[in-house]
Amino acid sequence: MKRIIHTDKAPAAIGPYSQCVVCHSYVFTAGQIAIDPETGQMTGKNAAEQTAQVLENLKAVLTAAGTSMENIVKTSVFLTKDEDFPAMNEVYNLYFTANFPARTTIFVNALPKNALVEIEAIAEL
Repeated sequence: MKRIIHTDKAPAAIGPYSQCVVCHSYVFTAGQIAIDPETGQMTGKNAAEQTAQVLENLKAVLTAAGTSMENIVKTSVFLTKDEDFPAMNEVYNLYFTANFPARTTIFVNALPKNALVEIEAIAEL
């Protein structure tokens, strides 16, 4: 009962994984970084700009799966610098303004393509 989702409106996977998997009534996204899906290039000079692109990428993947940002139940946020947390959080709050999903924030040494932010999500259909 697993369905693989792919959309050209979000960056293609850069490894052996799917952009998104639907299983039963849940949607599991791959981690998204600030890649512009049209150019395939990293965008954003800082954590705030990258977070906006990451969340737009998540929105595109969720739309392709038949759901939306409002149906996210859990996100995991990965940051390479603890000082980027306030900037990420400010932009994140523009996308989630009520009935917030559960969230874990993890600080890591590095992310693919030297990204500053990566976010993955679990949503309901």
